Amino acid sequence: MCRLAEWQAAVAAGAYPGSSQDLADGFIHFSTGAQVRESARRHRAGQDGLVLLVVDGARLGEALRWEEARGGQLFPHLYGALPLDAVMAVHDLPLDARGEHRFPLLED
Repeated sequence: MCRLAEWQAAVAAGAYPGSSQDLADGFIHFSTGAQVRESARRHRAGQDGLVLLVVDGARLGEALRWEEARGGQLFPHLYGALPLDAVMAVHDLPLDARGEHRFPLLED
């Protein structure tokens, strides 16, 4: 997930380099469908104007690595820019009345 403005800039540039946090960490933070709700709650709580990117990991090759993170879970991390042709869908992540993100139905 990222800010809509970041995604729009990526579309204009031809690739998504990651957020400022991603750039500081040296990789783009990804989550699986099963992990993304908790990631949003922990790291993007109350943030409006986000989009959810659905990415085909097979198109990322060896730049995508599964690494241990929160609670010993394996999370996908992308070492490099996200090519636009790997993004299969982009969904708005609006906030509900409680300030929580409303997610589309996701598959793992």
